[in-house]
Amino acid sequence: MEDLRLNHGVVIPGGELEERFMRSGGPGGQHANKASSKVELSLDISSCAGLSEEMRARALGAHGKALVKVVSEDSRSQFRNRQIARTRMALRMNALLKPPPKKRRLIAPSKKARQRRMDAKKRRSAVKKKRGRVTWE
Repeated sequence: MEDLRLNHGVVIPGGELEERFMRSGGPGGQHANKASSKVELSLDISSCAGLSEEMRARALGAHGKALVKVVSEDSRSQFRNRQIARTRMALRMNALLKPPPKKRRLIAPSKKARQRRMDAKKRRSAVKKKRGRVTWE
């Protein structure tokens, strides 16, 4: 099996991926009853040689399990399902290996911004105070 290429030059060796083929469910008549077109692709993150220790820890932390599985039974063709499963595995692994977002630095609003906010609140309050009961005299 050929290697799986991920973002940022990460390559998972083809030998690390395990493919299983099964009969797909649903309608399809004789073809579905005889052909093993459903594909299950799995990867053991904890022993994957294509990942550094940092990437492995990040993926295990994000996924929570050592084994990542994807299934494809979208097509009647086993070849097409294999392609779909590989694409899904690449997308899943890219998501798991994505670095965490940068920590947001908390900053206080400026004095001018606080003043603008208070002025807007006062204007809005004045508009609402003008509303009132209509008295007919």
